[in-house]
Amino acid sequence: EGIKGSDIAVLQYTGGTTGVAKGAMLTHSNLVSNMLQCQEFARQVFPNQMVGEYVVIALPLYHIFSFTACALLGMNMGFTGVLIPNPRDLDSFVKELAKYKPVFFPAVNTLFNGLAHHTGFRALDHSKLRLSLGGGMSVLPSTAEEWKRITGTNILEGYGLSETSPVATLNPLAQEQFSAKIGIPMPNTDIKLLDDNGNEVAAGERGEIAVKGPQVMKGYWQRPEATTEVMTADGYFKTGDIAVIDEQGYFKIVDRKKDMILVSGFNVYPNEVEEVLAAHPKVLEVGVIGVPSEKSGEVPKAFVVRKDPSLTEQELLQYARSELTGYKRPRKVEFVDELPKSNVGKILRKELRKLEEKK
Repeated sequence: EGIKGSDIAVLQYTGGTTGVAKGAMLTHSNLVSNMLQCQEFARQVFPNQMVGEYVVIALPLYHIFSFTACALLGMNMGFTGVLIPNPRDLDSFVKELAKYKPVFFPAVNTLFNGLAHHTGFRALDHSKLRLSLGGGMSVLPSTAEEWKRITGTNILEGYGLSETSPVATLNPLAQEQFSAKIGIPMPNTDIKLLDDNGNEVAAGERGEIAVKGPQVMKGYWQRPEATTEVMTADGYFKTGDIAVIDEQGYFKIVDRKKDMILVSGFNVYPNEVEEVLAAHPKVLEVGVIGVPSEKSGEVPKAFVVRKDPSLTEQELLQYARSELTGYKRPRKVEFVDELPKSNVGKILRKELRKLEEKK
């Protein structure tokens, strides 16, 4: 009888909020809806079909961000995809960029940051680039500023999860500068912020992002209990991410529930500490986790990849002292050659926690 919109198109496996792999059942309608929602935004920059123009595909296509933004949206709008098999090989990557001069560049913060600090990339002609789209993890202001200085384009940050096909919010494309916010809900998408009891929080308060829209999954494959845990009675998907909303209706993520560090009863969100430390001129990358402390329960610890080998722990702690409130300051810094990352380049805090536990 043919395929219906409500039929499952893919099982998109995700660690979700608990870290246990579950298959998000994404239907044909979910995927097509999200592609069309993204297209509404993209048409502000690309009003016509983009035949003969290039989109960078540096993220694996089995990752939902790449699958929707590069494959479905890219093909539907007529782009030609430039496949980058190993984005960690920046020298080869830069050669491809020189050859194809893409107009559309979806990536994650670590990739934008790596390229922005690559001399070959800095020397390229970026005049064709019109849209840089950040997702998968928070884009840091320091990365966005450097990217804009080099390429002349803002990084537009979006937000989503495997369970939402993935895009739930996006910054409007006409925005003049990087906002460090995840933007506004996609068309036909409702978002509310909930407290631990499932009630909506007051304006300006932190709450868990809950999403309702045509891009929200059918549920987890053969996991009815897990599905019930994340869906509210009125059909909202609870993301496990904590955000605030400003007067203009823009959302800003303050962190994942499980990554939160509790210092003497105060909530410390690793994103905030990472953002501050990443702005230090001698820091290339940073990941922050909570480590046990007899005095305060937990304290933040920073794992840092240096940009300048002269950076000392003392210098960085001193810098944190001038930029962060007492309880938010990291008490320890460990310098590492690289940070553990997913195949999409997302810094894996859970791997940093495992490293720490082994000590």
